[in-house]
Amino acid sequence: MFEELPCGEGYADIVYLPKHDSDWPALVIELKWNQSADGAISQILNRKYPEFLKDYDGEILLVGISYQKDAAPGQRKHNCKIIRYKK
Repeated sequence: MFEELPCGEGYADIVYLPKHDSDWPALVIELKWNQSADGAISQILNRKYPEFLKDYDGEILLVGISYQKDAAPGQRKHNCKIIRYKK
């Protein structure tokens, strides 16, 4: 797991790279508060974060997660969008 990994034209919040012999996908995760999960996915694509994984042969999932930072504890809503990255 890498946090604030320099990728493309910015920093991906979290990147998970599986072990070499694993069937698990790589994950590029962008976290947003008080915004949309779609906006997080757009940022991943617009800033070209997946370019960091250009030599990775396995599946890559892009994950956008948004949450309401200012809501009271127990009242926070979370949204998530996951898409398969097409090389």
